[in-house]
Amino acid sequence: MGKALYRYNPTTCRYEPVFLEGRIFWKKFSLLLICSSVLAIAGYVFTVRYFDSYDEIRLMQQNHELKLSWNILHQRIAEAQHQLDVLIQKDDHNYRVILDTNPLPLSIREAGTGGSENINLIAFADFRYLSNDHFAVERLKHQADVELQSFQELSALLDEKLVAWAARPAIQPISNSDLEKLHLTYGQRLHPIFKVWKDHKGLDFAAQTGKPVYATGDGTVGMAYYSDSYGKVIFIDHGHDFETRYAHLSDFAVSVGQRVRRGQLIGFVGNTGNSVAPHLHYEILFAGQHVNPLSFFQRDLSSSEYQKLIDAGSQNGISLD
Repeated sequence: MGKALYRYNPTTCRYEPVFLEGRIFWKKFSLLLICSSVLAIAGYVFTVRYFDSYDEIRLMQQNHELKLSWNILHQRIAEAQHQLDVLIQKDDHNYRVILDTNPLPLSIREAGTGGSENINLIAFADFRYLSNDHFAVERLKHQADVELQSFQELSALLDEKLVAWAARPAIQPISNSDLEKLHLTYGQRLHPIFKVWKDHKGLDFAAQTGKPVYATGDGTVGMAYYSDSYGKVIFIDHGHDFETRYAHLSDFAVSVGQRVRRGQLIGFVGNTGNSVAPHLHYEILFAGQHVNPLSFFQRDLSSSEYQKLIDAGSQNGISLD
């Protein structure tokens, strides 16, 4: 119980309890009620102003987690863009150079990356980083699609090039271990039999009779017959405008219409036809025109070996056919 209010009564010489009645009671009651209300309101305002509610604390925690996730996503977008840029550089400056084709125009790589209809720019006007990352992802997706199509194109082009490279005459028709002399007499020379100046359209590989002769590229045997001038000769059609001829053979190891691979045995060195010594007369034609075979088998030799071969062959200007 609350403490009672007492007042001294001189008449009775006693302290007697005082009871509030009427206006005094209501006045004090109202004052107490007002003070309590003011304190309650002040406490509420202070609490709301300086202390977060449970819902606000939970939302702040969720917002912090979302920011962390967004930062991780932002970094991954940047890393993916860097990796894609590296692929694009290799595509344009490595793969397409090797395959002898032009880089993709920038207009193709950048087409359709200027914006998107799937995002409300007005709604996201206050979230610049969010909209920037959205456009970065859209650009990344487009460039990845373009690069995928580019690699599919390069894969198909590589298959074509591999066939063409395999068909291209690219090795010596006679092994270095069997070769005795290379006569670099491509062009005009004095014919060893007819003693007149005639055009010599190939190279002469001197070797003993019976030494193996190899196809210098993939192709199909177009002819294998005896000619008065070439003797026993083989024509190989390599496709892609290339043809090779192997003359003065002693025997054949292939037949007309047969498919051959680079390095496959096709015949043997001989001295048939208009020839003064056992050797292989070797010709290369491109688009129907004779070309010097010397430039086509350098890959078989080191630079020093290749130069020695040229020097040794240049010392003797006499052809064998």
